[in-house]
Formats: sequence, structure tokens, C-alpha cells
Amino acid sequence: MSLRVLVVDDQGIVRAGFAAVIDAEDDMTVVGEAADGVTAVVLAAELAPDVVVMDVRMPEMDGIAATRIITGRENAPRVLVLTTFDLDAYVFDALRAGASGFLLKDVHAAELLHGIRVVAGGESVLAPSATRRLIGHYASGAGTGFHAGTEGRPRELESLTDSQRNVLALLASGLNNAEIAGELGITVGTVKSHVNALLRKLGLRDRVQATILAYDLGITRPNPPGADHL
Repeated sequence: MSLRVLVVDDQGIVRAGFAAVIDAEDDMTVVGEAADGVTAVVLAAELAPDVVVMDVRMPEMDGIAATRIITGRENAPRVLVLTTFDLDAYVFDALRAGASGFLLKDVHAAELLHGIRVVAGGESVLAPSATRRLIGHYASGAGTGFHAGTEGRPRELESLTDSQRNVLALLASGLNNAEIAGELGITVGTVKSHVNALLRKLGLRDRVQATILAYDLGITRPNPPGADHL
């Protein structure tokens, strides 16, 4: 069954380009296009896409506000945010609004398609530069609570096993499942089981939320900006 994708961007040529790349795939279908956040919110409800590819800077309603509304609904689609390189603040705003991924608009077509498939599968994806900015943000002490209710998380963290805590710390450091498995000497399947269990126990949607929560609560301590190549 084809993944249903809604493409949102206020620039017609960019929107058409993304749509053409996506529609060329056998396992994807572009079910609609929108040029602003208001239309995106309406179409997301009407067309029930699996994934929304969302621009940030748009008229009427920006992509952050649209993402917040779309992901707040029951049976919400996943949102993959695409924007330009220099918009640092949007990384944090988009993730806190409920986006499952954040990529830069200059990604290769293969990376965009991979990102869509990843978020559709319930995982999350972050551009390497976004990961560096996120970690640098917390290393500078600028990080603030992930969302309302963070105060109650420490009690929920007590329900995690030691193995689940270790996995949470490593995934928040940017490691994928295979890398976490190598670090802990366990199978990739076991890592996936731990990730699913900790997300369920903490009431989180995906790895992006888990990463931000881990930094907010000090489970993962970032290196100072520039101290490491992430």
C-alpha cells in the first residue's frame, strides 16, 4: 500500500519539485499540496495522509503552528519539517510542536524519500546539523522544558529498567539502533524492544521526544559546542 503524502510549501516550484520526486516512487503517492499552513490543516483532515512534508515559513499560518494543530488530532499523520539551513530556532520549535523529523531543503532526493519512510514507520529523523544545534542548545544551558508535564517525568523514569535507561541515554546521544546494540553488546531486536518499552512507559511518541526529554532531565549530558564532531 502506498504511503499517502501531503506536500506543504509556499513556493510553487519547490512544492512541485518535492511532489514530483515523491510521486515517482512506487510506494508513495502525493495526495495533495498546500501553499500555507491554513490549507495544510484543512487538507490533513480531509485527505488523511500518512506523512505531511511541511515547510516552516509560509503566509496565513506558519508550519510550526500548522504542525501543532495537525499532530494534536486523533490518528494524526507524521510530520516531516523541511526548511533552510540558517533557521536555528525552528529546529526546537518544530520538534516541540510535534514534528517527527527535521531535514534541510537542500537534502538529496534519496534522503528526503528515506526521511518520509522513516517517519511513516514510526521512527524519527534529524538532519546532522539539526542534531548538532540541538545538542549545542542544551550544552549552552538554553534548553527549557520539553512540554507541560515535564515535572512529572522523573517519577515515570523510575519505571524504566537499567537497560532501558542506558538505551535512552545512547539514543539521545544520536546513536541509531545498530550503534546502540554495539555499545551495549545486545542485538538490534533487543534495542528496538527497549526503545518501544521506554517510549510507552514515558508516554512519548518517538525518539525525537525521547531525546529532548533526556536532555531536559539531565539523563544525557551534551559536550560543549565544538568539543566533538557529531
